[in-house]
Amino acid sequence: MHQFKINFSNSKVLILLSVFIVLTSFSGVSDKKKAKDGTSNAPVFSDFVYQGNDQVYTNNPLKADEFYNPILQGCYPDPSITRKGDDYYLVCSSFAMFPGVPIFHSKDLVNWTQIGHVLDRKSQLIVHDCGISAGIYAPQILYNPNNETFYMITTQFSGGFGNIVVKTKDPLKGWSDPIKLEFKGIDPSLFFDDNGKGYVIHNDAPDKGKELYNGHRVIKIWEYDAATDKVIPGTDKIIVDGGVDLAKKPIWIEAPHIYKKNGKYYLMCAEGGTGGWHSEVIFVSDSPKGPYIPAPGNPILTQRHFPKERENKVDWAGHADLVLGPDNEKYYGVFLAIRPNDKQRVNQGRETFILPVDWSGEFPVFENGLVPMEPKLKMPKGVTENKTGQNGFFPSGNFTFTDTFTSEKLDYRWIGLRGPREDFISVTPNGLQIKPFLTNIKEIKSTSTLFYRQMHKTFSFAATIDYKPETEKDLAGIVALQSERFNYVFGITKKGADYYILLERTSGKFRSRETESKIVASAKIDISKPVRLQMTAKGDDYEFSYSTNGSDFVNLGGIVSGDILSTDVAGGFTGCLLGLYTTSANTAIPVE
Repeated sequence: MHQFKINFSNSKVLILLSVFIVLTSFSGVSDKKKAKDGTSNAPVFSDFVYQGNDQVYTNNPLKADEFYNPILQGCYPDPSITRKGDDYYLVCSSFAMFPGVPIFHSKDLVNWTQIGHVLDRKSQLIVHDCGISAGIYAPQILYNPNNETFYMITTQFSGGFGNIVVKTKDPLKGWSDPIKLEFKGIDPSLFFDDNGKGYVIHNDAPDKGKELYNGHRVIKIWEYDAATDKVIPGTDKIIVDGGVDLAKKPIWIEAPHIYKKNGKYYLMCAEGGTGGWHSEVIFVSDSPKGPYIPAPGNPILTQRHFPKERENKVDWAGHADLVLGPDNEKYYGVFLAIRPNDKQRVNQGRETFILPVDWSGEFPVFENGLVPMEPKLKMPKGVTENKTGQNGFFPSGNFTFTDTFTSEKLDYRWIGLRGPREDFISVTPNGLQIKPFLTNIKEIKSTSTLFYRQMHKTFSFAATIDYKPETEKDLAGIVALQSERFNYVFGITKKGADYYILLERTSGKFRSRETESKIVASAKIDISKPVRLQMTAKGDDYEFSYSTNGSDFVNLGGIVSGDILSTDVAGGFTGCLLGLYTTSANTAIPVE
């Protein structure tokens, strides 16, 4: 009996020990899951303010019948526009930004609202493992009255897609999954003739063995079956070889669109590359498939012939699309261009501009598109009110954008990079919580960063952060990012038992995929209360500062150059993105 009691006692001990181990195991699993999810150490951002204050707008106040150009400030390049009745829809390139292809609506070409994004699902947009300048290039939006359907056709340089088309009957109700198109090349666009017959036009390489020089490209056309959404095999034909004049070795003929007017077919293309020699050219034919004859007055739009140093400089103009204006008489053209800062940096990226088009003669010509462009325009005939920045209309000029992050629906201007915002954000009573990923912004992976485009040369970008990092691998703060290889990180992290704030600069090496990261400055910081982080810029000069009491700001690192945030230094096709950032894979270590 005694022996039994001993055995029984031992059994109880074993049972209790087993229960303890099981409970501990479950607790460990929970902790690991919590750490993996990032919710145990996720910063909360609140009281966001972006304020733009460019001198060009101060010096050029609007009169009652005027509006500002560009109509979309910041990185909204490669615009395309279409019209159904009184409704205009406009889309732009988005590269590896997620969601993709921002879409805007207007009744008058002056006042625009963003109604969402065309590619807003993972099934439509696969960019999780591509560089920031891959992804979505040069979308075209087109309404086909023959079947009352909207089309968006584009090149997706990721996810194994290539050239794709998506469709909808109503842009407010979402778009189909991508339909892959079986042809190579880039910059596809659609044209539907009055009889319903469809065509695809795109940029491509010359036939094998016929490339004459670097930058030699062609424009091809295919017949398109609207019933099956396929190009018809064997119908492809080169309709432009090289550009307006092959003898002059024109480069990068691209972004083609076909329009029909007075029984003639007009082919409009960009030529000269998307940089300093960019332009828009026009051809005419009696048939959609050519032959196309260039206009004698080409180009019809360019800013390439003017002095480098000029007031309110606009450059790189091209990649255009035409639409009939609200008076049903005057045409307008949207196009991309840049506004470099005083050091010729292109930090805002390529923006969306608009100009009236004179099509009273045989060929269209952009009004004042061949002289230095002005920062404001007369509103189209019949348009009487400029409502930009009011009641949900997209802002222009100098403006302030605030966000308390209390709405369940995030403003469309906030975007992710390579993945959905919803994967890492959640609204809390105290602000927006951003769950850290095990990736950082120097990696070609999805990052836990909420981005807003830089829209001015002179601006401030500020938010309050409530955050307590647990290890050196934890960091949260704000960033200025041109790409995964060129960026600034301004954030709070931990080293040993102390908390630090640091500024890190990452830049790529010339003609190399290598990068070099350097801690510009770091300092110990009191995080017992939420910290206010702020970035300001005046042209090429950027500053980063913080406040632990909400009013007294301390600069960290002095004035730093915005050179690495410019397209002409970093390369690629995007503008600078300003972000609210966190990571559990931090590699920026404070210096003593």
